[in-house]
Amino acid sequence: MKNKKFTVESFSKSKREGHIISMLTAYDYTTAKLLDDAEVDSILVGDSLGMVMLGYDSTLHVTMDDMIHHTKAVSRGVHNAFLIGDMPFLSYHTDIKTTVENAGRFVQEGGAQAVKLERGREVIDHVKAVINAQIPVLGHLGLTPQSVNMFGGYKVQGRTEEDAKKLIDDAQILQDCGVFALVLECVPESVSKLISEKLEIPTIGIGAGRYCDGQVLVIQDMLGMYRDISPKFVKKYAEMGNDIIKAVRSFNYDLNNKVFPEEKHSFQLDDSVLRKLY
Repeated sequence: MKNKKFTVESFSKSKREGHIISMLTAYDYTTAKLLDDAEVDSILVGDSLGMVMLGYDSTLHVTMDDMIHHTKAVSRGVHNAFLIGDMPFLSYHTDIKTTVENAGRFVQEGGAQAVKLERGREVIDHVKAVINAQIPVLGHLGLTPQSVNMFGGYKVQGRTEEDAKKLIDDAQILQDCGVFALVLECVPESVSKLISEKLEIPTIGIGAGRYCDGQVLVIQDMLGMYRDISPKFVKKYAEMGNDIIKAVRSFNYDLNNKVFPEEKHSFQLDDSVLRKLY
């Protein structure tokens, strides 16, 4: 499956064949191109950019224009990965017409192949409308960050029998209305395992344990670049934050000690020309 374009059909095929789907976030051209070259299956332009790129304290401040700007940049670096745009807060919470128009912007302007919407039965009419507009939808249940004020913070969801049952029911509702895959965020492992076994569509976990059909992480988290919070569910595959700090300190040292730039970093003028300037 690698070195080929990952498509919406690839999600269901991956589940059938036991291929674990890889998904990472990206918010700029350079990162997107590196992820695509590394053969990640799917790239999500998440509204998490509000925190890791724009410095907000939550995702709630992110606008459609923010999302389209970053999705455009990412799309220019992607050739094989499946690109998903994350619909931000209030972009699908009012009327259905606005929802479809905003989803359409991700495809027409941003170059995305699909969009992601948070929550289940509460937004089902909006999900159906987007799918009817021929735009694939990735569902998102569990800890849905746009609902953080309703949850009273970033908390694991589905711990009680009632809450777990609602998650299971909402997952089935979303599958029945046509979403191609489902993100499960901060859900007990046993609940995500049960949902993954029940559904025909793949589940993509983030803090949802070992039994989902794929996994997604925020790129700044897995590379050790974002330090404001450190979620339990993140595995750091690098400490690029430390590397960047070390590199910048070396740059400052070289400048202060006049060891950069050297002659090899400089452009020279022909002596015959230089003499005429004196």
